[in-house]
Amino acid sequence: MIATQRLKLCRWREDHAAPLAEMHADPEVMDDLGGPISRTESDATLDRYSRAYAEHGLSRWAVETSEGEFLGYAGVLPRLSRNHPLGPHYDLSWRFVRRAWGNGYATESAQAALADAFKRPRPSEVLAYAGPANLRSQAVMRRLNMRRDETLDFAIDNGGSGAWRGLVWVASR
Repeated sequence: MIATQRLKLCRWREDHAAPLAEMHADPEVMDDLGGPISRTESDATLDRYSRAYAEHGLSRWAVETSEGEFLGYAGVLPRLSRNHPLGPHYDLSWRFVRRAWGNGYATESAQAALADAFKRPRPSEVLAYAGPANLRSQAVMRRLNMRRDETLDFAIDNGGSGAWRGLVWVASR
């Protein structure tokens, strides 16, 4: 567990499944990724994050208040597939329930997760990306002192909704 001034970043537990699925079902929260996902997809996401931590010691963390209320997630995930447009890399990401927006939780938890990732032998560089319309996440990246690298921007096919364009930011040790 990682503790910040107001938050706890925890390993995933079974009792996180329902609130994670509820967050993933919120159209406003999921707008930047094409809309809500199903409970089955949400459960698969939780499983993927748990496996990543077990295999690599890095993953997204469940973020809770100091009292234990689920707020969302933040963390560094290894992307080891060569199929990603950026190839193998580590990416920092966060997502929070709507009621948690505007409280600085994304910056606070992402900063803690990034510091934790850089304490380890790897990675030396972590990427973060957001769609052009996701100004809130871009603001978090600036507050984290990440460097914008336009040469790494990419697009991926998002199924029937067309291509999703990622603007890339970089943090280095």
